[in-house]
Amino acid sequence: MGKASRGKRERSRDKAGQWTAAGAARAAYRLREQTQRHLVGPSVQTMLASNIRNVVSELHAVVLNSGLANMADRPEGVERDAAWSMTLGKQGYRPPWPRSAGAAAAWEVQQIGSLLRRAEVLVISPAAHAAVMAAAATLEPADVSTLDRDRDILVPTGLLVLPEPVVVVNPTGSLSDIKAFGWQFITQHQILPTAQYPGVQVTTFMDRDGPVQPTGWRQAVSQARALGSPLPPLMPDGMYGMRGDACLAEESPEKLAHLSRLYREMEKARTQASQWRAEPVPETGEWGGGRVDDPYDDFVARYIFAFFRLITQGITAAGPSRATGRNTAAGSGDASVPEDPDVRVIRLAAPSPRPSDPAGETKRVYHHRWPVRMHKVRQWYPSRQEHRVIWRGPYIKGPAGAPLMMGEKAYLVDS
Repeated sequence: MGKASRGKRERSRDKAGQWTAAGAARAAYRLREQTQRHLVGPSVQTMLASNIRNVVSELHAVVLNSGLANMADRPEGVERDAAWSMTLGKQGYRPPWPRSAGAAAAWEVQQIGSLLRRAEVLVISPAAHAAVMAAAATLEPADVSTLDRDRDILVPTGLLVLPEPVVVVNPTGSLSDIKAFGWQFITQHQILPTAQYPGVQVTTFMDRDGPVQPTGWRQAVSQARALGSPLPPLMPDGMYGMRGDACLAEESPEKLAHLSRLYREMEKARTQASQWRAEPVPETGEWGGGRVDDPYDDFVARYIFAFFRLITQGITAAGPSRATGRNTAAGSGDASVPEDPDVRVIRLAAPSPRPSDPAGETKRVYHHRWPVRMHKVRQWYPSRQEHRVIWRGPYIKGPAGAPLMMGEKAYLVDS
């Protein structure tokens, strides 16, 4: 939970160059190799420790003002333990909790190193990325707790590199840019009540050289390089924990809406506790798709959930980068990067998971695509001769190649 608050100012995005699967695959392979090489530098652990310290202290302040603090028979130190369980416990850290933020950051660095070594690398086309962004915008906070990791996640350990960084406005007003998502299966550890859950640990990586570049950040990058331990090109930013046991899959839409309201109330309280580091949002430097406002710190969970769902529902398809054409892009110029690295490419595969219109009905002609919200349906299972209520979506509906509607804007993207 939580991202590093860098207070960085955006600079213009590089609009030159055309995205190709082969070029994106080589770039992703190189980014992972270089990030692995420079991950253990002291600056990475220091920045992660600062992030953990901020988040835990803010959650502790929220818990101290909650009903938990008024329990007469509460164990000593339960408020601090609750704050740690809501951060490290959700990420997969087994209690007892570490004695310092530095020790917690060292554990996160180990987790990220293991992820990078074992992860299958994926790149996503601009069209598929736009579809995921549109689908994520339809989700509510509680929707992501319908995730069934065994059913919804086809790649248990993965690193997804985006076609360009997503600029996010954090709850404190600072900006960050997300260039990649990494995930791996873990066991979550919670204390209220004491329990263990199947979960997914999600790590966000910002672009060291990306569109958000304040003076302080540039100085940190230069200092690390001067000390002989340059920051990795994919800089670990935030680590999140998601339940993966479909714990809310049987709940009603009304119940999910209620839980989403409670989540937002908690995040509002945490934002109030973090006002000491709040910053005004810069007004200049938007990228082509606009900024993503993330007042409740749930964009990461919504994006990765939508990504998982769109793949399993056939809206996107994964294929090898080498099949997209050896000669579509120039070589990387790096002898350590294979000509055709083993990287999967995620593309937009189909306009809709729904069958064609029933016979005898006039087929509607649509001129755009749009995201359909997650909703419950009664699914017929012939093998069981029964209907079962399941969640479907979010997904993208409409003809392939048509502009994608996201809010009031339409974006024409190539598959």
